[in-house]
Amino acid sequence: MEIIKTSIDGVVIIKPRIFSDFRGYFFESFNQKKIEERVCKTIFVQDNESRSNYGVIRGLHFQKPPFAQSKLVRVVKGSVLDVAVDIRKGSPTFGQHVAVELTEENHCQLFIPKGFAHGFSVLSKEAIFQYKCDNFYAPQSEGAIAFDDPDLRIDWGIPLNMAIQSEKDKKNTLLRNTELVFDYI
Repeated sequence: MEIIKTSIDGVVIIKPRIFSDFRGYFFESFNQKKIEERVCKTIFVQDNESRSNYGVIRGLHFQKPPFAQSKLVRVVKGSVLDVAVDIRKGSPTFGQHVAVELTEENHCQLFIPKGFAHGFSVLSKEAIFQYKCDNFYAPQSEGAIAFDDPDLRIDWGIPLNMAIQSEKDKKNTLLRNTELVFDYI
């Protein structure tokens, strides 16, 4: 696997080595030892999967300490624009984001450490999205930021008038109005 650094320290793209032939393809989608050696020491405890249609935007979500989560995300079917926003107080990249297209063709994954809000938009007709978390989901610890926060200047790759959100996500606040619970170390 190839580890590709992004413009924000700690957020990395993981590009697998794919073996293809007339039968199809094979690749190693996860290896705990390689993640710990090349990305960071963490143990994933929960896997999640979602299916969404074109135009769905999920996020920008995070969990507050002590239930904060690092995530390793990938697309099994379709295409998404995956976004990680730095929400660590004092970070030199505070409020900046990384956006990566994850597809069933490129098989890339994105590692998002604690201290980031995460979301994605569906660019294909439908997408199946999987992610690993290094802490269990705790509903009392949920936090969220509006996907269309003008200060973040995120291009979601879809017309915003076609964005589909949950009723819950429609109530997300701007970053400047969000209680900052992560410190940059």
